[in-house]
Amino acid sequence: MQTRLYILIFCVLALVNDVCQGDDKSAELPDLALQSPRVLTDFDPDHAKTSRGAQGVPAIERSSQGRLWAAWYTGRSQRGVESSSSYCVLATSGDDGQSWSEKLVVEPLRFVHTYDPCLWIDPSGRLWFFWAQSAGVQDGRMGVWAIVTNDADSESPQWSPPRRIANGVMLNKPTVLKNGDWLLPVGLWRDNTNVPNVKFDAEELKPYTIEMLTHDLGDERGSNVYRSTDQGKTFERIGQVRIPGTRVDEHMIVERHDGSLWMLLRNTGGIAQSVSTDGGRTWSEGSLYQQGRTFANKRFFIRRLNSGALLMVRNNSPDGQRSHMTAFVSDDDGSTWKGGLLLDERESSYPDGIQTDDGTLYIIYDHQRYTLNRAGQRGTGSVVMATFLEEDVRAGKPVTDKVRLHQVVTQLQNTDDTSGTQEK
Repeated sequence: MQTRLYILIFCVLALVNDVCQGDDKSAELPDLALQSPRVLTDFDPDHAKTSRGAQGVPAIERSSQGRLWAAWYTGRSQRGVESSSSYCVLATSGDDGQSWSEKLVVEPLRFVHTYDPCLWIDPSGRLWFFWAQSAGVQDGRMGVWAIVTNDADSESPQWSPPRRIANGVMLNKPTVLKNGDWLLPVGLWRDNTNVPNVKFDAEELKPYTIEMLTHDLGDERGSNVYRSTDQGKTFERIGQVRIPGTRVDEHMIVERHDGSLWMLLRNTGGIAQSVSTDGGRTWSEGSLYQQGRTFANKRFFIRRLNSGALLMVRNNSPDGQRSHMTAFVSDDDGSTWKGGLLLDERESSYPDGIQTDDGTLYIIYDHQRYTLNRAGQRGTGSVVMATFLEEDVRAGKPVTDKVRLHQVVTQLQNTDDTSGTQEK
């Protein structure tokens, strides 16, 4: 009897030990979305242009000597760029956008994807390439990553190792305040029924589980503001805005002439706004700045121009479609807008832009980012660029020789079909 008891105790202890070891092994598994992605300069067949079904959500920058840089994200799906296997592409042009060469792709580990790139040249001339990284489509935590180069004028510069900066997504460029602080608009999506969205086959995912890849960061979810006071060595979250109806933040910040900070956010009711008078630490409750279908649920672009005026580029279709990409200017910090230069009457979305020292404006956006949408309509899968001057915007029509519209940066297929819709 005593022998049997010893055997029973031994078996129980062995079982407990096996379970504990199993738990320990699970705890030791690396967090996939926190692992550094691969930065590839040699493209294999999986990253060839012919393997892509969609591409879009572009970003643009220009070096001091005129080299253009563009980034976007892509994947195999024909219907759109949002997928758990998308990756980011970086391309460059040394002839002012006449021709482009893809230089590298950023691709993370399996079950993780990169998306929403952002390009920015900081005050010292360094080129930053930011992107978001997440398990599945959205894991509830996401993450802002970056690589940096000191030689943006080179066709093939040396880049720093990938570095994770914050939880969330930063699609729009940082803002440099008059005191030298950098403010990063980092969104951690809050009011969105699709977050987290991590769907994988349980057997394929082993030894990981869905629970290991998903997160809920609670009060950190919102339109966050990160600050760097040491030129990008460190970053800290200093403020947050929460406005009902803000699902995919895509917020931007400008410093107004009175020293206050003005944040604009993508919102289901239009374009929302909030104001800070203490450098971004606290923000007003928020309200709708521009309301209605024309403005609702679309990314826009805003920046301070060399002249001191503000530029806004947004869709301007009365029926709420993502079309009629149009540029406006404001001389009173956004109280009123003038002009209205139509850049593209076709389906178009996600503008980003820069201005050179001579005043030339470069706006990049996507046109039919899919090649076959949910309605069965063919698309081009295009990233497109426009150039113009402030004078053209004020006139509401081309009046200078700087206007160049519908310049293709990259395109997956040719089609005359300009209809269709796209969502994000």
